[in-house]
Amino acid sequence: MKMSRLVAFSSSLLLGAALALTGAGVANADSSAAAVDYVALGDSYSSGVGAGSYDGSSCKRSSRAYPALWAAANSPSSFDFAACSGARTNDVTGGQLGRLNASTDLVSISIGGNDAGFADVMTTCVLQSEATCLNRIATARAYVDSTLPGRLDSVYSAIRSKVPSAQVVVLGYPRFYQLGGSCIAGLSEKERSAINGASDHLNTATAKRAADHGFTFGDVRTTFTGHEICSGNSWLHSVNWLNIGESYHPTAAGQSGGYLPVFKSAL
Repeated sequence: MKMSRLVAFSSSLLLGAALALTGAGVANADSSAAAVDYVALGDSYSSGVGAGSYDGSSCKRSSRAYPALWAAANSPSSFDFAACSGARTNDVTGGQLGRLNASTDLVSISIGGNDAGFADVMTTCVLQSEATCLNRIATARAYVDSTLPGRLDSVYSAIRSKVPSAQVVVLGYPRFYQLGGSCIAGLSEKERSAINGASDHLNTATAKRAADHGFTFGDVRTTFTGHEICSGNSWLHSVNWLNIGESYHPTAAGQSGGYLPVFKSAL
């Protein structure tokens, strides 16, 4: 993407300050859900950034996010929405786990994208050269290999110690781009392919750690297939210059059509 120095610098300030992974129909009620005490943890992909209808807090929790949609449809005995825009693993262990208690029997979480620096990856790829973009992606992948597994282990172990019998569903992240799609400007196909590959790499690492802790992994790449950026029917925001923080996050349709069915299936 070619930009003037002034536009690129201004855009960099906006993206650097605001962009973070901040990271259809509603289901019929499950008659067993009334006895469930549900806590939703995690980052912006669980809080619902990009879906609108926020609660007014800095966490940008949306009534259109998959945890809120599931709770509205199933009326669990309690629902605590703790997921927060921009959360990293240490934010979960340091600030969100206090929502868990002896009665909690269902937990959902998406986490790890902010630790891996995917917001900075996207900022770099939008504003800088292809070579710089690919180098930044390689750095993120190296972090996923070397450091993220231990951080996920800390979160998952802490969850299990607080709620030994709860069902825990770990949600992954979608691929961002449909390759060979309808986009005629922006990133190169090589950059889009590398970003998709990095998302796959993150999902693989997350699924492995979730399985090792006895948690269920919900892979949303299947439901988002055909609805990536450049698909012509995207459930993900591309760069949104009017609301930078929503860039590269699921739309309301992405939450209801992409995340909610995977969460329901995991249950």
